[in-house]
Amino acid sequence: MYKAIFELSETYPVKSLCDLYEMNRSSYYKWLKRKNNINQEDEWIKDTILNFHDLFNGILGYRRMTLFMNRVFELKYNIKRIRRHMRELSVASAIRRKRKNYLSYKPEQVGENVLNREFKASKPNEKWLTDVTEYKIIGSTKKLYLSAILDLYDNSIIAYRMGTSNNNDLVFKTFDDSIKTYTGCENILFHSDRGFQYTNKTFKKKLDNVKFIQSMSRVGRCIDNGPMEAFWGVMEVEMYKLNEFRSIEQLKMAIEEYIVFYNNHRYQPVLKGLTPMELRNQALDLIQY
Repeated sequence: MYKAIFELSETYPVKSLCDLYEMNRSSYYKWLKRKNNINQEDEWIKDTILNFHDLFNGILGYRRMTLFMNRVFELKYNIKRIRRHMRELSVASAIRRKRKNYLSYKPEQVGENVLNREFKASKPNEKWLTDVTEYKIIGSTKKLYLSAILDLYDNSIIAYRMGTSNNNDLVFKTFDDSIKTYTGCENILFHSDRGFQYTNKTFKKKLDNVKFIQSMSRVGRCIDNGPMEAFWGVMEVEMYKLNEFRSIEQLKMAIEEYIVFYNNHRYQPVLKGLTPMELRNQALDLIQY
């Protein structure tokens, strides 16, 4: 009824229309004021969506767009409302998972799939995942390799190393960095694929020395290391694909900046709207007390 009066008000007097519909004019104007306020708010939401889309290089989907708006402006917008406006603006974020090529080799030793796709942890430093990925430099045959370790509790990257060679040293140093940071941690379930570095006897000895439990994906089953693969996919879309890297140093700097952003500033719906380090620090504070 209000909408009918609004649509006809350009042709007929509002008073006559209200009398026709047996409605108080004050009620109509109250509805009209609310409608105008909602329209103004919708315009602000759209402007903010476009600003955040540009600020974060188009990496925010509707879930994290809602998180960012609610966290930054201390609001409580419904995810459906933000999704509707993003669709109207044709704003979206696409995540594409990276496919991996595997080389055939004879492993020195292999471990069972102890993790068995149980991708939830009850506390920090209970289950760690690891892997190596590669990035190409434009106009060059050079590649940069990134080795990282992810904690399944909060999805944080707890250690990483970069190098121009995909070798044992890259993986071994990444692992050494992690145990230096978390000295004294034992019985951590350490999961990887069956890459040559992880099936190396020296690496197994490193795990045994700190009393870690080794776990390995089955042959050709990327999903067995799903959260690690998901992180590579997100990083590729949100950092690597948005830029043209023409030098190793430029790429290294971008990776370092992205991991800082990912750990400390990237709100995640699966973490109840927190960043990885926010959730991690909350849990570690509780454990200390």
